[in-house]
Amino acid sequence: MTTATARPADRPEDAASTYDVLVVGGTGIDTIVRVDELTLPGGDSLGVPPIRDYVAHTGNGVALGFHALGLATKFVDFLGDDAQGRMILERYAAAGLDFSHLPAPGGTPRSVNLVDRAGRRFSFFDGRHPEDLRLPRDFYLPFLSRARHVHVSRSQLAQDVFADAARLGCGISTDLHAWDGEDPSAHPWAYGADLVFLSAAHTRERTPAVMRQILAHGRAALVVATDGAAGCLVLERGGHEPRRFPTVVPERPVVDSNGAGDAFLTGFLHARFRGADLDECVLAGSVSGAYACGSHGTHEEVISAAALESALSRARWAADLPGVGDAGDAGDAGGADRAGRYS
Repeated sequence: MTTATARPADRPEDAASTYDVLVVGGTGIDTIVRVDELTLPGGDSLGVPPIRDYVAHTGNGVALGFHALGLATKFVDFLGDDAQGRMILERYAAAGLDFSHLPAPGGTPRSVNLVDRAGRRFSFFDGRHPEDLRLPRDFYLPFLSRARHVHVSRSQLAQDVFADAARLGCGISTDLHAWDGEDPSAHPWAYGADLVFLSAAHTRERTPAVMRQILAHGRAALVVATDGAAGCLVLERGGHEPRRFPTVVPERPVVDSNGAGDAFLTGFLHARFRGADLDECVLAGSVSGAYACGSHGTHEEVISAAALESALSRARWAADLPGVGDAGDAGDAGGADRAGRYS
């Protein structure tokens, strides 16, 4: 990971003013529709359980996750002056999350997510921010200059943060989600972060090659590809073949994989920030991801540091299970077992 050799003039000396993590971009609202299967039935309508809105999206999950784990967390983004924006502000006020925002010209981003009875999901994402929208440098730089680490959500509005974060010597992480390994719009994130997470949902058998590509063309020291019920792959700089880690057996039934990838990331990085070795980081991420799959909604329940520590003492790596490694949208499930088995 890149570190600064001298303190830049715009980085404060006061350690008490420092954030452990700054999260840039990625809040919105998920409308979740629970269905039996991720296929359209015949006819033109179908009765479903109550449809609910949840404060969601990746930056939201990462910020709330770090905050719940006891890290001093700052979150910045655009936000709409609308009912969805007010819902988000109420959630952050209740949670005590430090959040600053600018007005979003297109309103608050939304998604409609179908979730089947096994907890798998399919998302219709309405990002709605204009393509040329960027967080102004004079807005984010005062927060960035106080941060030890920055997590840059994959949103075009956050793209300019990478250069300043590198100059200031911040650790930088990102999540590429279901990047196909080819779309060049993801290159600033894939090649600009020290720690890169992605889902194997689209890359499948090409995942190891995509991980090597990230290391070859970027600054990453570590690349992690979550693979749902099949666990995850990890490749460190200097290596050629990624290590595969299995999933853990969750302690409660899997009902919803929304937000599990964000939970995996925060659990993994929380352990890494504390100096844990790779195996311990993967275990912490896997336990956190599995925990997230045990509640309905997106980021409605985020694991605390105490609960994570307790769960780690009981965690068990899962043996091979029927259906492990199946394709589908479970690539963001953070290593959760769809079968919902207990240890």
